[in-house]
Amino acid sequence: MSDSARIDKYLWAIRVFKTRTEATEACKGNRVTLQGREVKPSQQVKSGDVIVVRKGVVHFTYRVVMPVEARQGAKRVPEFAENITPQSELDKLHAPNETFFVVRERGAGRPTKKERRDIDTLYDNIQVGGYAPGYFGWEDDSEDDSAED
Repeated sequence: MSDSARIDKYLWAIRVFKTRTEATEACKGNRVTLQGREVKPSQQVKSGDVIVVRKGVVHFTYRVVMPVEARQGAKRVPEFAENITPQSELDKLHAPNETFFVVRERGAGRPTKKERRDIDTLYDNIQVGGYAPGYFGWEDDSEDDSAED
């Protein structure tokens, strides 16, 4: 084993990315930092370096234990990288999903004007943190909440 490795190969080898192409694209897209600086895919990593990878809203942090360029089995990854991602970042993985999708049956065509208005109303209510009472069969219990306080 050498004392350094390309960062794109290293991230692929320790299974941060499924393919080396994904790792390379992440480096090119400024989603990977090494020691606080954005890197190119050919940047060399060595033992002790700290790598931060942004995947979605989560910033995963790894410390290089030993550089490696060959793909490793999942059980062997801790020999080469230490996951030092803060718990606050990991909590973002379990955050409630604030997006929603309106599902329409295939072949149903475009929404009617009334359906479009209903969709817009639902979307507006969800964006401000509420929901459309009765839309999903939920009752409007906002009066009950104020009585408990």
